[in-house]
Amino acid sequence: ELEKQLKEAGNRLHNPLSSIDDLLTLLDEVENLLAYVEQVPSKSMRDVLFPLVKALINNKLLRHAEMDVNVSVVSCIIEITRITAPDAPYKDEQMREIFQLIVVACENMSHVSTRSYKKVTSILDTIAKVKLCLVMLDLECDALVVEMFQNFLKMIRSNHPPAALSAMETIMSLVINESKDISLDLLSSLFAIVRKANQNHRLEILNARSRLQTTAKKGCSNL
Repeated sequence: ELEKQLKEAGNRLHNPLSSIDDLLTLLDEVENLLAYVEQVPSKSMRDVLFPLVKALINNKLLRHAEMDVNVSVVSCIIEITRITAPDAPYKDEQMREIFQLIVVACENMSHVSTRSYKKVTSILDTIAKVKLCLVMLDLECDALVVEMFQNFLKMIRSNHPPAALSAMETIMSLVINESKDISLDLLSSLFAIVRKANQNHRLEILNARSRLQTTAKKGCSNL
């Protein structure tokens, strides 16, 4: 039944709906179905997933004008990466573009009330669990790593749920502690943001931000 539903959803994604609301509903359906697929799927499941994997990377979806659609597509793709881990489901250039979209999506995390917020939080959680952030280092996406860390430290708010903070901390720790060669750009970026944050005494963000600062400082001091 699951394979049949995924096949039908994949077929519909190959001809994206013109209505934004309908497209978002379809992407939500795909994401929910993918969540039930376990790692190391059967051959029949892999055969079903193949056209779905191709459909999600189509420019009409991946480069859609609506940010909510972009985030929903990336959320589905992240589920695919969970299923295929530790192997990446796409070519290097495609993975770089996916990481770029993730970083852009993180810029909206200061707005907890947005539709995409929950999805971005889920994306970060999966990235942390399957250590997908380390692929960014393998692909030499240093500039994106810097930008991602900047977003984490600049835009964090005390009203972020614990799961969001935990995912950010884990990603930062993984990148810093498991990287043999942290770029000077990344280190200088971290220290600059921490210094700037220390000058900001707004109580509503102090506690949440200090946790991420501590993670960054501990990691850098161990290098």
